[in-house]
Amino acid sequence: MEIKTSKRLEGIGEYYFSHKLREIDELNKAGKNIINLGIGSPDLPPHSEVVQALQEEAAKPNVHAYQSYKGSPVLRKAMSDWYKIWYNVDLNPYTEVLPLIGSKEGIMHICMTYLDKGDEVLVPNPGYPTYTSAVQLAGGKCVEYKLREKNNYEPDFDKLEKKSLKKVKLMFVNYPQMPAGKLPSKELFEKIVAFGKKHRILIIHDNPYSFILNEAPMSLLSVEAAKDCVIELNSLSKSHNMAGWRVGMLCGAKERVEEVLRFKSNMDSGMFLPVQLAAAKALTLGKEWHDMVNAVYRKRREKVFELLTLLSCRFSKDQAGMFVWASVSAKNKNGFELSDEVLYEKNVFITPGGIFGSAGEKYIRVSLCSTEEKLEEAIKRIRNS
Repeated sequence: MEIKTSKRLEGIGEYYFSHKLREIDELNKAGKNIINLGIGSPDLPPHSEVVQALQEEAAKPNVHAYQSYKGSPVLRKAMSDWYKIWYNVDLNPYTEVLPLIGSKEGIMHICMTYLDKGDEVLVPNPGYPTYTSAVQLAGGKCVEYKLREKNNYEPDFDKLEKKSLKKVKLMFVNYPQMPAGKLPSKELFEKIVAFGKKHRILIIHDNPYSFILNEAPMSLLSVEAAKDCVIELNSLSKSHNMAGWRVGMLCGAKERVEEVLRFKSNMDSGMFLPVQLAAAKALTLGKEWHDMVNAVYRKRREKVFELLTLLSCRFSKDQAGMFVWASVSAKNKNGFELSDEVLYEKNVFITPGGIFGSAGEKYIRVSLCSTEEKLEEAIKRIRNS
């Protein structure tokens, strides 16, 4: 029996990594033993005290009920304190913080909360593919703005000012930028906020990578009066090795939190309380935790630099985040071609930059979420095969 899917799914394909992982699984079943350097899923565990907190809380008999749609007050307070300590941003834990089941959920909630059919959204190219799919699913129209290496992956505000912005309701930004790893400056953040205020555009800052290989984490909310036009999404997935725990947060003005909650409360319930309490514990970890995690990523990054040099790629050595972004050599037509070549000839998977938009077609992205031993084996395969 054929059942017609909704029109909102027209033009929305399966997420690239979803179908690519199935292909890699089939190759592994055929005995290929693929080394996957594509996905940014931390392979390191959370802090042992965080795991212990989860175990202890889950053993209690009174923690298994439905939870508040706004999350535990303990977690909201921990998120607020975390923002003050690390970003020097004051957030009211009762009105300006909303825990999420991962920040990816927040992207969809925001789009469904604010977009009507025909509303336009400024989306970075290259950028996280979920921005585009969430806008389209909500009935909005994506208006791409290109981020170029020659402009340090910053928006060209002069070019944006020349566009018709009357229908633009939201703008997605993401710094440290993914996939390019570009760190923000205070001046850039000030320009973004000024642009949002001038054009009455709600800025959505996706900020999950600020602690990875970065000594100075920044929040867009640190700009004066940014709450007037900014919602920031953050996550424990990368910073605390808790990707599978699905703990994120939405931060912004009281009005914005209440607006998003109107949609979110109709879509899901609060997270399992022990997960929330363990996440609160994670947010109390100090600089020594981030230093330890970054020491591992720093060593791995050196191996990735070696791998990319073997592939004749060009790259910057001062990228933040858990990936390395690199342009392919002239012998490769684009990143897809190099990715397929390395996958089928060397049994190593690296991500083609084109999945992040047309501006990424001449690039590839390599994840740091593999052990030094796996990276060494990938280097060996590329060098010898």
